[in-house]
Amino acid sequence: MTDQRWLHPLAAAEPHEHDPLARLVCLPHAGGSPSAFRDWPRHLDSRIEALAICYPGRHDRFADPVVTAMADMAREVAAALAPLADRPLWLFGHSMGAAIAYETVRVLADVHGVRPAGLVVSGFPPPHRLPTGNAIHLQGDDAIIADVLGMGAADRAVLAEPELRELVLPALRADYTLIETYRPAPAEPLGIPLIVAYGTDDEDAAGPADEWARHSSGNTEKLPLPGGHFYLQDRAEELLSRLSQRILATAGRS
Repeated sequence: MTDQRWLHPLAAAEPHEHDPLARLVCLPHAGGSPSAFRDWPRHLDSRIEALAICYPGRHDRFADPVVTAMADMAREVAAALAPLADRPLWLFGHSMGAAIAYETVRVLADVHGVRPAGLVVSGFPPPHRLPTGNAIHLQGDDAIIADVLGMGAADRAVLAEPELRELVLPALRADYTLIETYRPAPAEPLGIPLIVAYGTDDEDAAGPADEWARHSSGNTEKLPLPGGHFYLQDRAEELLSRLSQRILATAGRS
């Protein structure tokens, strides 16, 4: 049975929740919540059921303990997603969410015997190219806030309000701890299609994008779009139009 705390359905213009052809599960960036994807169903083919992962410590999960270790996060997310594999299941992760999605795919296969139909990693370098010296999570609140503002996140306005900032900072610090202490173990390539999406002005993701190919033995496709790290804020329609085609193809439709 799916743990509903982790999964938030995203409303579609023409709901097909009882008989979707495929499912797309979205994993947000550090400090993000399901609201980052609230407008996505307007641009996604309505035959695809869209859901978002809600990490603990935010949205309607403020009372839940935060998760600061990648292994724990991937295990929990995989357990929530395993029951959804009765349809072709795609994972989309942006920034930190890309790393969590990548590790979740491995747990789904190794623990639950589930192979997703595909994985989309967005705005994130391949595992073997992750920086190892970052320790923003060990610094003060101002350092974390400055880093978030520097990347241009859409939810940066929240950090300008003192009361809201106090609410979101514990989850934000937990996310920074999780991603900055993440050390991927050597592993066999994934055996599923892999789409590498990124903003062309995001040097950290665009530069090593080709190198994601070594992490999947399935077809690997690059999907560059104009913009920086949060390119998907302005390019959701184009991104999801192209993803809809790929997802429906794995469901035998187009």
